[in-house]
Amino acid sequence: MKPRVLMLPKWYPHRYDDQDGDFVARHVAAIAPHAQVAVVFAAVARGPLPGLTVCEDDLSGPVPTLRYYYRARPTGLAPLNKLLKLGLYFWCLARGYRRVVRHWGLPPQLVHVHVLLRTGLFARALHLTRNIPYLVTEHWTLYLPPNAGRISNLRRWLSRHVIGRAAALHTVSLNLRQAMQELGMGNQRTAVIPNVVDTQLFKPASLVRGTKTTGATSQRLLHVAAFNEQAKNLSGILRVLARLVGRWPGLTLRIAGYGPHERELQQLAAELGLLNKHVFFLGKLTQAQVADEMQQAACFVLFSNYENLPCVLIEAQASGLPAVATAVGGVPELLPPDGTRGLLVPAQDEAALEQALSTVLRHPERFRAEQLRHYAVAHFSYAEVGRQFAELYSTILRPAPAGQQPASQ
Repeated sequence: MKPRVLMLPKWYPHRYDDQDGDFVARHVAAIAPHAQVAVVFAAVARGPLPGLTVCEDDLSGPVPTLRYYYRARPTGLAPLNKLLKLGLYFWCLARGYRRVVRHWGLPPQLVHVHVLLRTGLFARALHLTRNIPYLVTEHWTLYLPPNAGRISNLRRWLSRHVIGRAAALHTVSLNLRQAMQELGMGNQRTAVIPNVVDTQLFKPASLVRGTKTTGATSQRLLHVAAFNEQAKNLSGILRVLARLVGRWPGLTLRIAGYGPHERELQQLAAELGLLNKHVFFLGKLTQAQVADEMQQAACFVLFSNYENLPCVLIEAQASGLPAVATAVGGVPELLPPDGTRGLLVPAQDEAALEQALSTVLRHPERFRAEQLRHYAVAHFSYAEVGRQFAELYSTILRPAPAGQQPASQ
């Protein structure tokens, strides 16, 4: 009998952004064959609502999903709005919980929280009032050293409380688990299970078209990320590219994504003489379009100042595409120092990035697409990630021996 698991994500695809929290949705999809799952998600509305809250429900699909939206300004008083929005958030989760219980005819056996903190506080309340265990999954780079100073004392204390009393803590990288432990946010039962890649969609060009990459794409670089300069440092990539095009006149960089600094980065590309000659901004792409771009590229480049476990890097591996990326966060867990899956460079070291990209462009033969894909399928496919979650659920829900407390107590 499959366990009943209620998913509570902080981020999840929604009416305003169908890619927000896509990595959480992929985890849910990987878990779905192994559990009876339902999703309850709540977020502040980015536009007008006919009432205080609106619910979009789909209870007939393979993953019953309830998406709640609540007003950004319930009143005309800004200080009061913040408190009211917090109340509306928990009210939406409570309504969603009751609807899921009615839909199933039984309460969940496990609550799976995806990214703290409000989700975890609600799960903790269910634990206290209904004795339902909960699992915390964390993706957030907030806990990494460059950002940890932003965590308030109250949030830090509440996070420690919620995580410490969870049935288990799951992180998508070993680096993130260690960073959380250093902040005192640990649990006696931990698991590291990575993000997911759709290996049926992301695959080498040879498996799609029956041909190998040609000279037309041997000088094409690809970058896919949110335009957040503090995190991604795309401006550093542009400056390095401006130097590389002197040696490779046919070199191009195709950039997919969207975010707050897009206009500034386009202006920088224009000032460097690169825009629409060597650099092309593609905007927001679908997953299928990203897969197609990866199949036509020679190298994926990510020059972030901090990262957790970037989905784009495992998508590149599934596509047989080597990467040059910074040795930050969980990235070294994806790109080992032997250089077989790509090259690591220090963050903000533009000279090192230039040298690494030059190496990949000069010696594409050192990377074997079939080996990259084999590793991705073995470690990041829906089947493998789903299997690991099923084992974790089984461990959590296995009755403790008589007289023995669960590991999280």
